[in-house]
Amino acid sequence: QVQLVESGGGLVQAGGSLRLSCTASESSLTSYWMYWVRHAPGKSREWVSTISPGPGSIKRYGDSVKGRFTISRDNVKNMVYLDIDALRPDDTGTYYCAGDSKFLNFPEDSSFWGQGTLVRVSS
Repeated sequence: QVQLVESGGGLVQAGGSLRLSCTASESSLTSYWMYWVRHAPGKSREWVSTISPGPGSIKRYGDSVKGRFTISRDNVKNMVYLDIDALRPDDTGTYYCAGDSKFLNFPEDSSFWGQGTLVRVSS
């Protein structure tokens, strides 16, 4: 079982930026599709972004984050990142990193998850 660990969340002002990181200490993430999913208070989980295995040449974004979020991976460091720019109060939530050996239309079905990192955006 792959155990993911996210970091990088915090309290930021609207308009600011953050970099969220995701890694696994005992497993290589290189061969997995990786996903970011967020959960805002009082709302359902929302898919944010997807990156393909290997070099990560395929990247996808949810409509609400396109143009502001950038997903990337560094396979040497065994890291997956989510760079967030132009933060808005409605970006507030817990951000989860998830992974699976397959591409998933519903990343909520991912095989393994991290514990989440909290992002709070003040207006």
